[in-house]
Amino acid sequence: MNRAVQAAMAETGHTADSLAAQVGVDPKTAAKWASQGRIPQTRHRAQVAALLGKDVLELWPDVLKRKEPAWFRPWADIEREATGLRWFESAVLPGLLQTEAYARAVLASGPLMADADDHVESRLRRQAAVFDRPRPPLTVFVIDEAALRRGHPDVMGPQLDHLATMAQRPNVMVHVLPLSAGLHPGQAGPFIIATTPEGGEVGYLDDQSSGRITNDVAPLWAVWDTVRSVALPRDQTIDLLRA
Repeated sequence: MNRAVQAAMAETGHTADSLAAQVGVDPKTAAKWASQGRIPQTRHRAQVAALLGKDVLELWPDVLKRKEPAWFRPWADIEREATGLRWFESAVLPGLLQTEAYARAVLASGPLMADADDHVESRLRRQAAVFDRPRPPLTVFVIDEAALRRGHPDVMGPQLDHLATMAQRPNVMVHVLPLSAGLHPGQAGPFIIATTPEGGEVGYLDDQSSGRITNDVAPLWAVWDTVRSVALPRDQTIDLLRA
């Protein structure tokens, strides 16, 4: 257990229920904050610390440690500074759009399962680093419809609601590539094209063991143009997600 959080809750008279009510989360989520290694999401962290009368680093001293795999850190740095992201996914939902429950389910089923909790926290931090900036980047996602239909209903229901909510943000464009589109070049694998602050472009490709960064983005643009052209418009995508 996290003794610092337990002590702060005792000192202030807070319980998991009272914290949950004030922060706006499920009591089960709030209860986990007293567990070792479980840290509130970035958007909740300062509020929870204030309610407990402590500094964030007093309660969770490891909060600033980077927990993503070493091979992924260069891309995380690019993503954090990018002015634009174009992202195609064929089998799972993009990491930046995942709920905590969905991220945990995906990570627990793959090669990172041994440290799934750490990687879930890292993924949530990445989301905050992109979407909670003063000037968020333009993010465009094309997601194969197959990814929307894979997962337990208890996880996928809230996840699709979250996806529909995110899709209505002014800087977030989500497009579903319907199954009716048939075979397409994106089936070769997921990829991302990032626009850097200097106006350059960098690509990222994922595989079974790791991911790699590439400066040769012309082939990715060719695939992007194809999958984007056969994907549903934004409004039809939101209607599909709600259905």
